[in-house]
Amino acid sequence: MKGYIAPKNLWFLLILLAIGGMIGSLIGTSFGDSYPILNRGFQSIGLAPTTVDLMVAKVTFGLILKLNVSSIIGFLLALFIYFRM
Repeated sequence: MKGYIAPKNLWFLLILLAIGGMIGSLIGTSFGDSYPILNRGFQSIGLAPTTVDLMVAKVTFGLILKLNVSSIIGFLLALFIYFRM
């Protein structure tokens, strides 16, 4: 149909952001010696791991993001790719 735009998938965006952040972080650690600005880190953000003991099972929740300049560039490239699709 002409003019129809398919709805964007949130799971695809989250996976693309995770891959972009990992690749950016990998590039930052690889080239961090040559270009120290890429490996410059920021304060970690997120929730510290917390364990809930339910007597039958233990459940651990937590998420900590350790950002550096290259991982942010990876996130931005992932967003660019997502919105260009």
